[in-house]
Formats: sequence, structure tokens, C-alpha cells
Amino acid sequence: MDKKEHPKVKFGKTGVLIINLGTPDSTNWWDIRKYLKEFLSDRRVIEVNPVIWQLILNLFILTFRPSKTAHAYKKIWRKESNESPLLYFTKNQKIKLNKKIGNENLIIDFAMRYGNPSIKSKLFKLKDCGCENIIILPLYPQYAAATTATVCDEVYRSLMEMRWQPSLQIVPHYESEPLYISALINSIERKIKEINWKPDIIVSSYHGIPKSYFDKGDPYHCYCHKTTRLIQESLNEKIQIKTTFQSRFGPQEWLTPYTDKTLETLPKEGVKNLLVICPGFASDCVETLEEINIQGRESFMENGGENFDMIPCLNDSQDHIIMMEKLVNKYV
Repeated sequence: MDKKEHPKVKFGKTGVLIINLGTPDSTNWWDIRKYLKEFLSDRRVIEVNPVIWQLILNLFILTFRPSKTAHAYKKIWRKESNESPLLYFTKNQKIKLNKKIGNENLIIDFAMRYGNPSIKSKLFKLKDCGCENIIILPLYPQYAAATTATVCDEVYRSLMEMRWQPSLQIVPHYESEPLYISALINSIERKIKEINWKPDIIVSSYHGIPKSYFDKGDPYHCYCHKTTRLIQESLNEKIQIKTTFQSRFGPQEWLTPYTDKTLETLPKEGVKNLLVICPGFASDCVETLEEINIQGRESFMENGGENFDMIPCLNDSQDHIIMMEKLVNKYV
């Protein structure tokens, strides 16, 4: 073929795609419903007969749950930029990571597993920009099939549509990465210096999964406890840290102890001053800002608590960006 007829192809770049769970486009009922439908249709998330589940999902859950979810999002929505906190912080992580690494041959972008921007759209964009190698960084410190694995599934599905595929590297779970643990320690110690009371204990709350997933071999439960243990061992303050699991959905048993039940009972056990940290969330979101810092706070105080505070997620903090840089640089 004559060189003049050959299609122009960009090459020579490496892409980095940081991926978080996702967010609705707005607090509108239909946008919430669309987001929930995609999320709850993922068979990694809901492991039941898909025919039966789709009937339940479409006839009942997607009729009633969007209103409740929209109400929660409205409480924490960033009105000044008209976006969710998760989207806001993920955008900032991309910007700050790009500035920190400062490599012109490295193109850094972000995507969401559910909602926008999609993994598929960003993979094709990176490829069109000349990325011959793409590094995937799932922002889930503790591996679970319902988080890290489903990100990988979607990445692979997208690659199946490419004639000329880039090489691919996926950054593994990082529940015990020293920079991750030290970033969490720093966030705890900063918060303790800010408040004028001493916490009796710290609750370390992780997103839950059904116990049946653990019984089938999902290692998530163990990774969560490992993170808590490493925080406890490194924390200068001698304060007990208790692992709990939040955000359960449906009637089946999930990993215990449940965060909401723990916050109800702790004051009755003599715990009056409480800090909560959510190490499994890379960015503050509806599960941390509304479920923990609003609902959880109210529950703890109504049951006899005196002081409550939530430690922010690592978000776009300098410690977090430094950790992300190290994870990425292993594969550049």
C-alpha cells in the first residue's frame, strides 16, 4: 500500500485510567434510576438467578428505590459545580496525579464502572490518542469480585471491540501498601488534633458484601481486617479500632458486624466519643457523607453518644496522590 493511502495512526503513548464505582449524572429521578439499573444489573454485584432478579429489579426496586436514593444524593450534592462529590474528587485526582507525574508521554484519565464517563469511552479515547499500553488503576484498596473484578470484566469487554488492542496492565489491590496505610494514619492523626475531645474508639467501616460471597471464596473480608490491623499497629494513639460493614442491601445476611447496628449500640456499651473512618472508599461519596456522617451521626447521638466525627476519605489529598503515583510508576 502506498504511504499516502495508509491511515494515520497515533502511537508512542501510555495511558493511565483510574476507575471508581460511579455516580448518577444528577439527582433527577430518571438519572438515579438509570444509574441504579446499570449498577444492580451487574451479575458480579447481584449473584442470583438473572431472570428472577430482573423481574424484581424492574417491577419493584426501580419503581421505589430511586426516590430514596435521590433524597440521599440531594443532601450531599455539590451545588456549586452540579456534580456528586465522588465525581468532583475523581476529577481532581486525575488532575493532581497528572501534575505529580509530569510525563508528557503519559496520558492520565478517569472513568466510572457505572454511569459516566464510561470505561469503554475512555479506553477508546486513550487508544485514539496513541496509547499503545494502558494501565488500569481500580480505586478499590481491598479486592472484591463485586468491585475490582467487575472493573476488569468491563475493561476486557471493551477490548473485545478493538481490532488493534493496546497492551494492558491492571494495578492489583493495595490494602497493605505502606503509603496507603500511612496516608490513613495521617488522616486519623490530623482529625484527632482538630477535635477537642478524645475518641473512646474508632470504627473502621467498609462497604459490606453478602456473607454468601465470602463463603464462596471472596477474599474481601480478610483484606478489610488486614487494613484495620495495619492501621492499629501503626497508630501512635492507643485507641481501639473496630471493623464494621455498611450499606447492606436486601434480606440476606451480609458481613458482620453491621455499621448501623454498631453505631446504635456503642453508646449503651459506654462509648460516648466516636470517630469513624471508611478506608475502603477512595473518595467521599453518598455512602460516607450521607450514610455515615448524616444517618450514622444521628443514630449514634440519639442513642446516647456525646461526640461524633467522620474522618474524610483520602480524596485528592497529597498523601493519596503520592500513593497513586507509586502504584502507577510500577508499570510505567
